[in-house]
Amino acid sequence: MAGIPAARAVRVHTLSATMQRSMPRRTWREAFATYASPSALALLLLGFAAGLPMVLVFSTLSVWLREAGVARETIGYASLIGLAYAFKWVWSPLLDQWRLPLLGRLGRRRSWLALSQLLVAVGLAGMALFDPQTHLGWLIAVAVLVAFASATQDIALDAYRLEIAENTQQAALAACYTTGYRVAMLLASAGALFVAEGFGSVGNNYLYPAWASTYLLFALLMLPGLLTTLWMREPPVPQQTQQAAARYGLTHQLVSVLVLIVLLISVPAMFTQLYHSGVDGVFSSQVTLLDLLLDDRAFLRFTLYTVLTVLCLSSFGRRGLAPVLTPISDFIQRYRWQALVLLGLIATYRMSDTVMGVMANVFYVDLGFSKEQIASVSKLFGLVMTLLGAGVGGLLIVRFGILPILFLGGLASAATNLLFAMLSGMGPNLEMLVFTISADNFSGGLATAAFVAYLSSLTNLQFSATQYALLSSIMLLLPRLIGGYSGVMVENLGYADFFLVTALIGVPTLLLIGLQWGRERRHTSSSPDTPGNPGTPTSAAPQAPRPTSTPE
Repeated sequence: MAGIPAARAVRVHTLSATMQRSMPRRTWREAFATYASPSALALLLLGFAAGLPMVLVFSTLSVWLREAGVARETIGYASLIGLAYAFKWVWSPLLDQWRLPLLGRLGRRRSWLALSQLLVAVGLAGMALFDPQTHLGWLIAVAVLVAFASATQDIALDAYRLEIAENTQQAALAACYTTGYRVAMLLASAGALFVAEGFGSVGNNYLYPAWASTYLLFALLMLPGLLTTLWMREPPVPQQTQQAAARYGLTHQLVSVLVLIVLLISVPAMFTQLYHSGVDGVFSSQVTLLDLLLDDRAFLRFTLYTVLTVLCLSSFGRRGLAPVLTPISDFIQRYRWQALVLLGLIATYRMSDTVMGVMANVFYVDLGFSKEQIASVSKLFGLVMTLLGAGVGGLLIVRFGILPILFLGGLASAATNLLFAMLSGMGPNLEMLVFTISADNFSGGLATAAFVAYLSSLTNLQFSATQYALLSSIMLLLPRLIGGYSGVMVENLGYADFFLVTALIGVPTLLLIGLQWGRERRHTSSSPDTPGNPGTPTSAAPQAPRPTSTPE
C-alpha cells in the first residue's frame, strides 16, 4: 500500500566523504530560499501530476470495479495494469536520447512530459466512457494506456529532477516533489471516493454516472501539470547523453526497444508453449518430431518463439540491445556477483505489502466499512502516518545507516500484515481499523525512506535515468505478478490466511538484507578508511557531476 510510490521516488545521489567535506556550508536563509525557487514550484506541480494516474488505475479503480459487482479474481488480474511501471526501463533509453517530432520544439524532456500528460488526461476521460458492468474490457484497455503514459511521465520526471539542479538542492526538490505527489494520491484515493459518493454511488447503490463524473473531474486535474511543463525551461543536455545520442541514433534506439520487447515476450512464451505441447511423447516414442511439427500447434509456437529468442540473442540482436545493455553492464561490472543479491533484495523488498495492498480496499468493502470510513482512515489518516514514518526513517538512517533501517522497515511492513489478519476476524471494527492502518502506513513510510536511499546509492549518475528506472521496475515486477493472483488467493485461503501468507513472503527479503548487512560490516571493519556511508554499497564507477544551474 504505502510502498507503491517508492518506485517513483526522487533519486538522491550519495556523495563520497571527500565530496561532502568539499561542499560549502549554507546558511538557514539560503537553505529555505531553495523552496522559493521556480524549480521547487515546478517539482511540486509535476509531483501532483505524477501522483494522480497511478492511484486511479490501481486502488481507486478496484473500488469502482467492486462496487460494479466485478469478481475479486478479475480485480486481482486487473491489477496487472501496474506491470507498465515494472517494465518502464524498456523504453527509458528512448526518452534519454530522442526528441519527439513537433512537440520536440519544447525540448527533450518537456516534449515527453507534455505527450505523456496529454495521454493521461485523455485516458482518464476515456475511462469515464465505459461502465465496467457492460464494457469491462474497454475500460481495462484504456486504463492500460493511462498506466503506460503515466510510467513514461515518471521516466521523464526522474531525468528532469536529476538535471535541473546541483546536489545541494536535490533534497529540497525531492521534498517538493513528494509533497505534490502525496497530495495527488490523497485526492485520487480519498478524494475520489468522497466525490463518487457525493455524486450518488453509495454502498450497494452502484451508480455508473457518479464514477464517470469522478474520472472526468480528475482528467481536468492534469491541467496544472501540463501548464507547468509548458512554462518551465528545458534543462541542459548532459555531455554523457550527447555522446550516447551520437553513438546510438534514433533507428538504433527503436531497434533496441523492439528487440527487447520481442525478447521479453518470446522467452516466457517459449517455455509456456513447450509445457503445453506433446513433446514428452517423443521421449516415449509415441510421436515423432515430424508429427509435432505437422499437428501440434503448441510445439509450432514453441519453435517460432525459440527462433525469435535466438535471433534476439545473436550478434545482431546484441548490437541492437546496446543502448539498453550499456547501463545494465555498468551495474554488473560495479557489483559483479553481489549484483545477484542486490537484485534479489530489490525484487522482493516491497512484495509483502504490495501483494497485500491489491486486496486492501476490496477487503475494507467486504468487511462492511463505508467509503467514507475507508477514505477517512485509510487515506486521510494513513497519509499522515506515512509521512511521519518517512520522517522518522530519515532520522534513523542518518543515525544508524541505511541497511539497519532497511531491515527494520522490511520487518515492520511484513509484521503489520498480521494486524489485517486479526481485523478480518473482528468485522467492521473502526478502532482496530485505525490502529491497523496507522501501523501499516507508518511502517510503509519507514521502509520507503530506507529503500529510496538504498536505490539511490546503487545508481551511477552517468546512467541515472535508465538505471533508476530499471531498479524501480525490478522492485515492482515480482510483487505485481504475484499481486495479480491475490484475488485467487483470497478466494482459496480466505482473508486471514491470505494476510498470513503475505507476511511470510517478507522473510526471504530479511535474509537477503541480513546477508548484505553482514558483508558491509565486514567490509567496513576491514577497510575503516573507505569513504562512503555505512551500510551503503560503494560504487567503483566514476559519478558524473550535476549541473550547476537550474533551468528557470
